[in-house]
Amino acid sequence: MASRPGFLTDWPWAPLGSFKYLLLAPLVIDSIYSYATMRDYEKLLVVAMTVWRIVHSQVWISLSRYQTAKGTKRILNKSIEFDQVDRERSWDDQIIFNSLIVYLTKVYVLGTDTLPFWRTDGLILVALLHAGPVEFIYYWFHRALHHHFLYSRYHSHHHSSIVTEPITSVVHPFAEHIGYTLILGLPLVTTLLCGTASVVSIFLYITYIDFMNNMGHCNFELIPGFLFSLLPPLKFLCYTPSFHSLHHTQFRTNYSLFMPMYDYMYGTTDECSDSLYETSLEKEEEKPDAIHLTHLTSVDSIYHLRLGFASLSSHPLSSRFYLFLLFLMKPFTLILSFILTSFSSRTFVFERNRFRDLTLHTHLLPKFPSHYMSPEQKECINKMIESAILEAEKKGVKVMSLGLMNQGEELNGYGEMYVRKHPKLKIRIVDGSSLAAEVVLHSIPVRTREVLFRGQVTKVARAIVFSLCQNAIKVMVLRKEEHSMLAEFLDDSCKENLVLTTNYNPMIWLVGDGVSTKEQKMAKEGTMFLPFSQFPPDKLRKDCVYHTTPAMIIPHSAQNIDSCENWLGRRVMSAWRVGGIVHSLEGWEEHECGLDNSILNSPRVWEAALRNGFQPLRTSSIFRDPRDSTIRTN
Repeated sequence: MASRPGFLTDWPWAPLGSFKYLLLAPLVIDSIYSYATMRDYEKLLVVAMTVWRIVHSQVWISLSRYQTAKGTKRILNKSIEFDQVDRERSWDDQIIFNSLIVYLTKVYVLGTDTLPFWRTDGLILVALLHAGPVEFIYYWFHRALHHHFLYSRYHSHHHSSIVTEPITSVVHPFAEHIGYTLILGLPLVTTLLCGTASVVSIFLYITYIDFMNNMGHCNFELIPGFLFSLLPPLKFLCYTPSFHSLHHTQFRTNYSLFMPMYDYMYGTTDECSDSLYETSLEKEEEKPDAIHLTHLTSVDSIYHLRLGFASLSSHPLSSRFYLFLLFLMKPFTLILSFILTSFSSRTFVFERNRFRDLTLHTHLLPKFPSHYMSPEQKECINKMIESAILEAEKKGVKVMSLGLMNQGEELNGYGEMYVRKHPKLKIRIVDGSSLAAEVVLHSIPVRTREVLFRGQVTKVARAIVFSLCQNAIKVMVLRKEEHSMLAEFLDDSCKENLVLTTNYNPMIWLVGDGVSTKEQKMAKEGTMFLPFSQFPPDKLRKDCVYHTTPAMIIPHSAQNIDSCENWLGRRVMSAWRVGGIVHSLEGWEEHECGLDNSILNSPRVWEAALRNGFQPLRTSSIFRDPRDSTIRTN
């Protein structure tokens, strides 16, 4: 929002929220009807153009976020936060606006007349009109927008984004977009009046505008230097991402639309334009200090990655923010999922964060939970994880934390397999179990004297049960096999606190993978379900409290946090991921992986996390200071 919003700041359909696309429903229905009854394909082309523009912009978003996460040729090394993502959610408003204008032009101006597919003279006229009147008028219109009266009421909204993304290019108040549409529409209106318009000229010109807009705001340099050496005049006819980035940092220079000739002509070219371009091209891939390795959690999680839909990734995966959209995209999602999981044989970076002096990367192993459960996929997944570890080792990465099922006991023994296979590893492998166990322990309410245990017995589960039994808290276990597995890790002195039971009365349930619907229904009203697993249980009971999976709130000093981790809320990270960060911050030299790895030093990890600014999540059902000593581990 502008600092002093002016007239026509908001888009007319802003109250509709995500339902704004319903405005295009009459257009879609009419275009299908017109084609079916009169073979009028031009209305369908308007729909096709709308879809193409959305896909084109999304490709730029994904490419930009991937490239800036790697660090190669990145221009501005600053962070993007949730407020910018929320502000730029309206990037597609201009596509809806333009689609409606083109559709109304077709219906009320062209009528039943059809445009030719190609006209060379029309293409040349569009190019000349853009290079001449459009660029000239836009230059002075843009300079006028930087006058304090218009800037405070309109253009400051766009300049709120110092670090730009491709979609930043079209995030403006409604009144500004009206002005841009009138200016950029000049070539198309002129060719229509002259009778030289064609389907190709309209399609190419709109695509050219989108391409140049997205490129100029992508925050990484991609135009090779040899082009300007071969064609020196090109610097006056085509701007670069670094050229326009300076406009967002300096504000009073580099006003041109796509052709910098008017900045050179009127003396508003930033003196750092050439040097920033050269230094940006020379930037190499960034070396992270720590890497967190995760994987896809569901089919729709493809879009929830930071490389996916920006607005979707800024909300928890379990939210219904884009439920209807994801439903419509299901066929495309399945195809994309198959391609990604079948033909990608290595991990890749998709997120970059900063914490103090540390650079933190998150890498994706493109597999779903179903792949981890398949014996046929076990060797393939282990090879991908091992390759990721060895590649990180070569780059000098200090810590690799294994997230979700990448640390499975049956898969690789909580990462121990890699340490045994490569005993001279300098990179430290962290499974994060110690911190995850501590997070669960510090989430149990004060004065709790008994808890019910149900779920797959894991390293985290053993650590929790061991600590509770040592502190004379009864752990009631529903299944005999789980009781036997847990008893193996207890001293004789505290085995009496591990009780096999058929009693569902405890108000605190420790739940992991495998807890059934029937068992949840047996819980008493008001029961708190505390997951110790990587994945959350299904929330079947509205009369009970479901705590999140082990996680912590990250400090305000953490930067470039603009997406949610799976089902967790904003600025919340899983304990397993935080464990790797803390390991790196503290500079610990030992591995934290493997079933035999000591979990008796869990308090050290917990205290280090708090010392570094991480905070436990609080719910209305937890009435204790997180540093309370009622529950301790020795």
